[in-house]
Amino acid sequence: MSDENNTPSRSATARSWLREHSELGVCVLLLALGVLVLTDALTMSVDITQRGPVGPRTVPVAVGIGLLAVAVLLAVDVLRGGRGEAEGGEDVDLGEPADRRTVALLTGVFLAFAVLIGPLGFPISGALLFWGSAYALGSRHHDRDPLIAAGLSLVTYFVFDNLLGVPLPGGPLMGVL
Repeated sequence: MSDENNTPSRSATARSWLREHSELGVCVLLLALGVLVLTDALTMSVDITQRGPVGPRTVPVAVGIGLLAVAVLLAVDVLRGGRGEAEGGEDVDLGEPADRRTVALLTGVFLAFAVLIGPLGFPISGALLFWGSAYALGSRHHDRDPLIAAGLSLVTYFVFDNLLGVPLPGGPLMGVL
């Protein structure tokens, strides 16, 4: 506050305005991400044989345009006085410390998946990933969880490998699946 006439200083007013319009930071981030995606998509080298109605540039260009559109629409909404509402359904006490055990277990499960996917293949390491994640997040159904994890892993492997044509390592089950 400046001493003259008890009016706020220009820098205090600018900080107050920025604090009230903090969502503009998200707009800048979305705008930068949209420009990056469009730049990458439009400078991508495309072989003549890959061209067609839907080529490798189509989805990145659509995503980039979508990011730019959302950035502009959000900026207009914020500048017109729109404000995001706090989550009413979240039951999070920000005064409590983070659950480090859960974070450590999930980190271990993801690292184990990354190490084991080569030698064991996706179906087995994926099942361990799904079961380990369920366990880390609190599920204690020791009879049901491994079966669901194995089924989910096999379905995921089948969809990616056979239907989408994205080869995943099969590991020791390569000849069986």
